Amino acid sequence: MPKIIPIKDLKNTSQISEMCHIAEEPIYITKNGYGDMVIMSVELYELTMKKLNMHHQLELSENKIDTGKTTDARESLDNLRKNYAL
Repeated sequence: MPKIIPIKDLKNTSQISEMCHIAEEPIYITKNGYGDMVIMSVELYELTMKKLNMHHQLELSENKIDTGKTTDARESLDNLRKNYAL
C-alpha cells in the first residue's frame, strides 16, 4: 500500500528521511488533497533508475530484432577477432 502524506507533514525532515529509508516504495505528497510530489531514498531512486535503464535497453534490443537490424553471433565474433587481433 503506497504511503501518502500531506505536504504540511514535510516540516519534520528527520522523520520524513527515516520514513523514506524504511519504505520500499516512493512516498506520495499531496497538496490540497491532490498529488503534488513523490519522494524516495537515494538507494530506491538508483535501483529504480537501473531498472528503468534495463527495460529501455531491452526495448531497444527488441526493436532491433523486429526490424532485422541484427548480425550473426559468429560473424560478430569473427569481426572482433580480426579488429583486435585476438
